[in-house]
Amino acid sequence: MYLVDQPKNYFHLHLISDSTGETLITVGRAAAAQFTGTRALEHIYPLIRTVKQLEPVLETIDGAPGIVLYTVVDGELSQLISNRCREMNIPCVSVLDPVIALFQSYLGPPSKHRVGAQHSLNAEYFRRMEALNFTMDHDDGQLPADIEEADIVLVGISRTSKTPTSIYLANRGYKTVNIPIAYNVPLPDVLETADHPLIVGLVATADRISQVRRNRVLGATQGYTGDEYTDRVAIAEELKYARNLCSRHNWPTIDVSRRSIEETAAAILALGVKAR
Repeated sequence: MYLVDQPKNYFHLHLISDSTGETLITVGRAAAAQFTGTRALEHIYPLIRTVKQLEPVLETIDGAPGIVLYTVVDGELSQLISNRCREMNIPCVSVLDPVIALFQSYLGPPSKHRVGAQHSLNAEYFRRMEALNFTMDHDDGQLPADIEEADIVLVGISRTSKTPTSIYLANRGYKTVNIPIAYNVPLPDVLETADHPLIVGLVATADRISQVRRNRVLGATQGYTGDEYTDRVAIAEELKYARNLCSRHNWPTIDVSRRSIEETAAAILALGVKAR
């Protein structure tokens, strides 16, 4: 039994994986986010596949005790982690074991235990890589003639999270173009006739955009002076112009003010993307 001390400002979170560790990082951060007022100090140990590799990891954990999460397919290594953590009185859990057990109860035993099976070089992997390359090539209005090849087109004024949202969607396998909206800068004509892509406008509150813009290097954004770029009144006019433009073309809009990139992407996908 693990005793709960007084709330800490931080704690050590040890993530041991026999693959890239992406699954553990996602789960660990999602769980840690539920506990406000404390911060996880992440220790990530990817590609741990032998006892020799594992031993120094366990020594590090002993010197900085905290919470241990792991995804290790090899039964011997998994048992070693569990036993050593028990000896050190450190809480640990194999993140995938209960999920795999649930799948097994419904589907039957898996044919084989494969390290990093979710990262295999299958058609889905290459589709995501193609989408990512396409999205990077079409960032910030580049190569507008290819818009019809996109799955999603994001439009919006500066600092409405178009680029990070595009990259996240690309990692989900969607070819995404993002195009800035600015006064006196016409949008590509092909947007008027594009049939395949889902076109979505991203908006936010003037306060939110002003705050984000103040944290950026003003000279990195073309077409704006420093005062105009962060002025709430000017931003409100930009947003009005953008909203009217989207309304005129019947493009749905999503307010990103209080949304994470993941939440924005989910809202976009909920609108429906045409299959090819």
